[in-house]
Amino acid sequence: MKDLRPAPGEARLALEHIGHGYAGTPVLRDVSLELAAGEVTCLLGPSGCGKSTLLRIAAGVERQDTGTVRVAGRVVSDMGRHVPPEGRGIGLMFQDFALFPHLDVARNVAFGLSGPDREGRVRRLLDRVGLTAHGRKYPHQLSGGEQQRVALARALAPQPPILLMDEPFSGLDNRLRDGIRDETLAILKEEGTAVLLVTHEPDEAMRMADRIALMREGAVVQEGAPYAIYNDPVDREAAQFFSDVNVVHGVVKDLAADTAFGRFLAPGLADRADVEIIVRPQHLKMDFDRNGSGPLPTATDGVPARARVVRARFVGDQSLVELAMEHDGSVLKATVPGVFLPRQGTPLWLSLRRDRCFVFPCRVQSALENPYLA
Repeated sequence: MKDLRPAPGEARLALEHIGHGYAGTPVLRDVSLELAAGEVTCLLGPSGCGKSTLLRIAAGVERQDTGTVRVAGRVVSDMGRHVPPEGRGIGLMFQDFALFPHLDVARNVAFGLSGPDREGRVRRLLDRVGLTAHGRKYPHQLSGGEQQRVALARALAPQPPILLMDEPFSGLDNRLRDGIRDETLAILKEEGTAVLLVTHEPDEAMRMADRIALMREGAVVQEGAPYAIYNDPVDREAAQFFSDVNVVHGVVKDLAADTAFGRFLAPGLADRADVEIIVRPQHLKMDFDRNGSGPLPTATDGVPARARVVRARFVGDQSLVELAMEHDGSVLKATVPGVFLPRQGTPLWLSLRRDRCFVFPCRVQSALENPYLA
């Protein structure tokens, strides 16, 4: 096999303008992505968005219709050539673990290894994943978490520069998942492996990824660090994928949108454009009603608006309060740490954290064909 180590500054895996479809139906649309050494990139999106297909194309299990796949700068698949999976130096790990039931743990990890240090490599990996005492057990004798760690050790045994992981934690019990993910991440970082991880769980992507590629309908709609994507979503759907959101409607006039919570800047949008102001429940502030009066407007929280409690629930480490706005009856949700359970019908004043609000044009406009300024 050729040397698959990238040149300095070169991506270990590069997917360039990948397009693919089945029976004439597009599944991937012009997807480009790069993986660097020691970096975990998560392909995140709902079922059917194309993320597993992209993973199979990177592995060589499937061949793209258009575009190029490079490993360490070398073309492994384009319209003229296609290197099979075993020739790419890429490790694979799937959600069913795919352990050999007739081989014990040590032989599962050693499968495909050769050379004088074969047994030493197996011992070191089993020690690293905490399974030194389980080398002679068979997969059916292990728990789900232990099987996952065996699958990880086997995938890392040949020291692949790239590891592709397709929802590897989805079969684990919720109580084990966080710990197993943290252990796995630590091992991957120690190995310096470039990782492409497919998941449909935002929490998993936020916990594990250095970068997230958010996919929708076969395309990457946003890519960046978890913090950046969460705090600067490209549209309402992107914000909504990571958490519950509240939607406040407004209409643009003079580059600002009028709402019950005051005016919000709407740069680049035309007068009469319909907009949505998006704010997460934890950024909705509640204040008590004082004989029909609420708090004064502030630069941080804007103009308060009155609402009444519809329902309040304690949900573990926080309280969730649903409130109906008095001006239009729309229901907003607010969360606060600890226990706060006001009675149904209690009047409260709501304010929005201005620095945590996102303004997007509505997909369907009531007065304009194009909401953007010419």
